[in-house]
Amino acid sequence: MTTIDYSQRIPNNVDLKSDKRLQRALEAWQPAYIDWWRASGPTDFNENEVYLRTAVSVDKDGWAHYDYVQMPDYRWGIFLTPEGAGETIGFGDHMGEEPWQQVPGEYRNWLRRLIVTQADTEPASVEQQRLLGHTAPSLYDMRNLFQVNVEEGRHLWAMVYLLHRYFGKDGREEADELLERTSGNPDHPRILQTFNEPCEHWLSFFCFTMFTDRDGKFQLLSLAESGFDPLSRSCKFMLTEEAHHMFVGQTGIGRVIQRTCEVLKEGKDPREEGVVPPELIQKYINFWASSSTDLFGSEISSNASNFFRAGLKGRAYESKQTDHVATEGMYELPVVEDGRITTQEVPMRNAMNEVLRDAYLADNQKGIDYWNRIIEKFDIDWRVRLPHRAFNRNVGVYAGHHFDPDGNLVDDATWEAKSGEWLPTREDSDYVKSLMQPVREPGKVANWIAPPPKGINGQPTEYEYVKL
Repeated sequence: MTTIDYSQRIPNNVDLKSDKRLQRALEAWQPAYIDWWRASGPTDFNENEVYLRTAVSVDKDGWAHYDYVQMPDYRWGIFLTPEGAGETIGFGDHMGEEPWQQVPGEYRNWLRRLIVTQADTEPASVEQQRLLGHTAPSLYDMRNLFQVNVEEGRHLWAMVYLLHRYFGKDGREEADELLERTSGNPDHPRILQTFNEPCEHWLSFFCFTMFTDRDGKFQLLSLAESGFDPLSRSCKFMLTEEAHHMFVGQTGIGRVIQRTCEVLKEGKDPREEGVVPPELIQKYINFWASSSTDLFGSEISSNASNFFRAGLKGRAYESKQTDHVATEGMYELPVVEDGRITTQEVPMRNAMNEVLRDAYLADNQKGIDYWNRIIEKFDIDWRVRLPHRAFNRNVGVYAGHHFDPDGNLVDDATWEAKSGEWLPTREDSDYVKSLMQPVREPGKVANWIAPPPKGINGQPTEYEYVKL
């Protein structure tokens, strides 16, 4: 088992103590990180004992240890999966070459940009979710929120290590900047718009962990293919933790849907019973799915082509692809031209963002199918659906055009008249927030959500997951 050295001030499996200069730099960054956590992380719960998992090895099996810990004392650290013997770069112009252990000079700026953009999303989500502990529907859910938060913090550490270790003064400055930007700050916002959106209640949180963390999964999968070996190995381990975040979202929305179905099956009005009505569940799916779909960038992208060509960012599951060089294939992209939908052929390398988005949307659909199976058990005339990829887009070829959730092009007047039926309004948000009454008794759950089917790490659902 590849263990992690917890005797160090910064737990790691990269032999940090052998590089004293790097160790001192990261130890100097650490207090700023803790200050950021206390100022921008979960409010008012830093002194409480939380039943959290911590990595103790980077092997696929048995890597996590569960115990009570106060969040500021969580053992954040730097963990890379073991080096693979005989591995080569698997795509692009450098296919078949040995992975780089140092940053190739000609790709330095591109690589730093990729790492900074990924890094910026990690603290952003913690900031977006910082108030949700106060309205948790159960101790089980509160604990899951805090587990997601501390792991996003560790993912930040993973990227900051790369910036400090491989990018010198520029990297140290970028690492400092990561703690200076703030989600939603009008003067110094996070880089990507989805990470500046307010996450004001648990319905948004569950949609965020379902759709936005799933974007994170696919970005990490593509970076895990990177020819820059330290980035690849960092992302492979981050994916182990990311899976739990999507579990929280998918099962969370599933429990919301189940509770709504129970009320509908009894012939009662969801609003009168204080649960989330079907149309609001769909609106929040529409919003977070469409916003997260923007995160893949423009459908036609010279940057994506350059990253692929250079061997810096591949496709998810690149080994399953048949053409790893992608110099000849074309991608047929639906675009808007003269007020109608037509098709444009795009060189495959320029369509790499869209190839990744295709895989993401297919994975989203599996979650939609999971939710619909819950509804089917109640024999109710209702199904949730994934909005069309062109709906509510602010990035790429569909930005500046209006589409309904089915993907039909609509004019400005129709959008103005109908968007309130498709996306959450302030009144919708106020209603959902009115349901967010905290439940803090072990084993009890708020009225608007069904209980979890089982507890965490073999513990019962009535376990005291957070000691209040």
